[in-house]
Amino acid sequence: MVNKILIIEDDKNLNEGISMTLEGPETRTIRAETVAQAKEALKTEPPDLILLDVNLPDGNGFDFCREIRQGSDVPIIFLTANDMELDVVRGLEMGGDDYITKPFSLMILRARVNSVLRRRKGDGGAEEGENRFCFDDLVLDFDQMSFTKGGKPVSLSRTEQKLLKILTVNSGQTLSKETLLTRVWETEFVDDHALPVTIKRLRDKLGTHRIKSIYGIGYTWKNNG
Repeated sequence: MVNKILIIEDDKNLNEGISMTLEGPETRTIRAETVAQAKEALKTEPPDLILLDVNLPDGNGFDFCREIRQGSDVPIIFLTANDMELDVVRGLEMGGDDYITKPFSLMILRARVNSVLRRRKGDGGAEEGENRFCFDDLVLDFDQMSFTKGGKPVSLSRTEQKLLKILTVNSGQTLSKETLLTRVWETEFVDDHALPVTIKRLRDKLGTHRIKSIYGIGYTWKNNG
């Protein structure tokens, strides 16, 4: 199966360079330089992964990410020169799966892209065990990728789903930050904010009391509220 990667970057040379780097027997790239072009590409050729610049001629990458997340859980990696901590956190909180600041190493880019694609396919370290859980008003069905709270559907990105599955399968156990980073992101090139921001998004969506922080160690899932 060929993976389709949508590159949304207004710098034509960088867009082309990324495309040449990622193209291969199992990967095809689709290039867009504006939000308008990206929207058209999403309609005609739904991608398996999006590389999204923040500053585009006709829009803001953060806003476009939020718009995409209203109807899709396609993985999104931000590519931007904004390396301020608040910008990184904002991108992840908007639903981004990763955040790479320019200039970046092509080796790191490939590693992160491959890691996200593995997570999307569900291989490379998927958790074994039950695939359906009920916790009070929460119903989590990982086979159907259906998640509800109080009977209302909850939208989760692939990264959020994988982290949630690991926590629930190991309910009651304290999992270290290093363990979660390794199992979820599967690469050493991970932004320091990725884990805590993804935990925050899960808490916002499922309830703040479900995931308990163990100071200096990591996190644990609580079955009971």
